[in-house]
Amino acid sequence: MRILFVNENIGGHATVHHNLRRALTTRPDVDPTFYDLPAPGHARRMAAASVPGLARLDLDLQPLRYQLAQSAVVHRAISKLVTAADVVHVYTQNAALLSAGILRRRPVVVALDGTNAQNAYRLPYRAPTRWTPRALRAVVPFERRVYGVATMVVTHSEWAAESVACYGVDRDRIRIIPFGVTVPEHPPETRPPGRPTIAFVGRSLARKGGHRLLRLYREHLSSVADLDLVTLDSVAPSPGVRVINDMRPGDDRLMTVLAGATLFAFPSEIDMSPNAVLEAMAVGVPVVALRVGAVAEIVDHGVTGLLVDPGDDRALLCAIESILRDPARAARMGAAARARVMEKFDAKVTTAALIDVLREARCRHARQDPSAASLSAPFHALQETSS
Repeated sequence: MRILFVNENIGGHATVHHNLRRALTTRPDVDPTFYDLPAPGHARRMAAASVPGLARLDLDLQPLRYQLAQSAVVHRAISKLVTAADVVHVYTQNAALLSAGILRRRPVVVALDGTNAQNAYRLPYRAPTRWTPRALRAVVPFERRVYGVATMVVTHSEWAAESVACYGVDRDRIRIIPFGVTVPEHPPETRPPGRPTIAFVGRSLARKGGHRLLRLYREHLSSVADLDLVTLDSVAPSPGVRVINDMRPGDDRLMTVLAGATLFAFPSEIDMSPNAVLEAMAVGVPVVALRVGAVAEIVDHGVTGLLVDPGDDRALLCAIESILRDPARAARMGAAARARVMEKFDAKVTTAALIDVLREARCRHARQDPSAASLSAPFHALQETSS
């Protein structure tokens, strides 16, 4: 089966496709072609510029302008590639906002970790306002067209699936397949005895809650643990803090860093199905994270880690301290975390499930015209999915 994989390639999407590529090396029945959207040039950066005044009100349509600029590049690049594919996989829906026309008559699986009805309230660089629903109305017609031409829609969580259904997509066309990560057969044995270590991974400290974690560490935890920060940001030197600035998606050194940790702390308020949490769990490290997005579908609270509510610094600190103080509990949670990933989130398992859906989409498309799908959900239903 010839599959064209189209990747929006922002945020953690590069990691998703890296693990997908690895898993597909063991699938001789699949002939994949990958299109990864290149980094934005001057024109796309200009399209993403905020408009003073309107940006403060969340009325400058900056997210939509950037998405359309990204989608225009995708449209030009894949217009010929799709003709050679038996089925097309698009990740995420925003990569295809301007490509509904060329995808309409083909088997297409659209995959996503969240809808724009959810994303509009979770952008890391702007706060929602009372005008956000009006801005959301501008993108909804584009997004609906993508779902309308999709033969199947794959979400990475039930949380996202509920939002897709509110767009009017029949549940019969929705499948839930979580993110998959490459699980090492034998995790690196690098956890030394003595002083415990807290690990954090985030390209941007500001977006992923890293500054918050660093502050809590310096104020309360520096005397009892070390802190490893994997980030591209620069961090002022301080006792106990180690900063790794040179890692990119797919770097195998990350697993060694994570395996050396006692726990993985991830206080991001914007993530939906974070890869980093799964990568830590894959090497047997318990997780402390916030109860946001679909994180509760990944971390089994009290079993594979601990979840706390956003904005509660005291609860976050107590969760971290409770695991640091109890090595036996940390070990039990770590073992349970690795077992959970091997069962539900191993890239080999999730990729096999995705291939099955792609085959199903190909057969379904042969039986019916996907353009006949009806999308008529009222806008107020979409707003209800944003919280």
